[in-house]
Amino acid sequence: MDPKDMKPATLAAQAGGAIDLQSGGVVPPIQPSTTFVRDRNYAPLNAANTYARDHNDVVRQAEQVLAQMDGGAEALLFPSGMAAIAALFRTVPNRGRVVVQSGIYWGTTKWIREFCARRDIEMVEVEASDTAALEAACAAGAAQIVWIETPSNPWLRVVDIRAAAEAAHGAGALLVVDGTAATPILSNPLALGADMVMHSATKAINGHSDVLAGVLVTRAGGLVWDEIANDRASAGAVIGAFEAWLLLRGMRTLPLRVERMCQNAMAVAEFLEDHPKVEAVFYPGLASHAGHALAQQQMTGGFGFLLSFLVKGGRAAALEVAGRLNLFHRATSLGGVESLVEHRHTIEPHTGIPENLLRISVGIEDADDLIADLGQALGQ
Repeated sequence: MDPKDMKPATLAAQAGGAIDLQSGGVVPPIQPSTTFVRDRNYAPLNAANTYARDHNDVVRQAEQVLAQMDGGAEALLFPSGMAAIAALFRTVPNRGRVVVQSGIYWGTTKWIREFCARRDIEMVEVEASDTAALEAACAAGAAQIVWIETPSNPWLRVVDIRAAAEAAHGAGALLVVDGTAATPILSNPLALGADMVMHSATKAINGHSDVLAGVLVTRAGGLVWDEIANDRASAGAVIGAFEAWLLLRGMRTLPLRVERMCQNAMAVAEFLEDHPKVEAVFYPGLASHAGHALAQQQMTGGFGFLLSFLVKGGRAAALEVAGRLNLFHRATSLGGVESLVEHRHTIEPHTGIPENLLRISVGIEDADDLIADLGQALGQ
């Protein structure tokens, strides 16, 4: 069966057909070698492998599955999501121009700001969920990259990808979407006109909180893509064989995990929205969310596993709730099988994040148990 005809669940479970033909194993092998031999005539024994910095079978296997799930032509794995972002933005020339969504993952914003300052690149920050504002920012001048994140972290704002693509292309720019909080299971930005999609594969794609990885997937390749691939190989921003193998292993259950996490997150969001000690809930699956209708159009199979809520009573009350939780681990990350809670203001007080905001990543536990834990923490 042609992989193009397979659904993501089949692609993931089959790991792209990555069996070990030599042993007959149904699990792809790990090859930890950093270098590969040549014969007596100095021809490589395997033409695809000469040195592990950019040649590794299991890395290519994982990239193939990721490209197929995102509906892209090619994928490139990196040792972290930030390494993938850095490789992309290094293609912007000095004194170039980029348009970047505001209110997104702080690590992304911080790095891009510092990079643009060093390279004399104009960085325009705009609330991209406001389509008119994004269109105006793009129309104000030529650009190389328009960067959006949907749903965004931690505000869970939803951006119209198709409209963003039209605006970016009108400015001569590539539209690149951070789809970490959606995963390829829930959203397909490339089919909506985006040129590339980035995932912090550390999160739900791996799903077990034990691998750092990032991936870029391109819809059609091109000169910028070739530059990114060359930069990765030359600069050495590569992922190790064992990490790629763990990532591929985690990806095999991605559709099942995301399905359960979305179901749990929806139940948790509805519980929180109805709780008297909760001021507001930010989750695109709720009809009260400003981006709900758009999320229904752009996301299939659920609205994600990430949500934020405001606790009545300010900073002290929010920290007390976080401290009383037993099943939600107090830790920074998202997308794992275990549920996590984070007091964002403690992590990034300089961004203006509300002091009473808690962000939770909902895992695969029993939804009733998670709701009971939140209930006792908030006070029934």
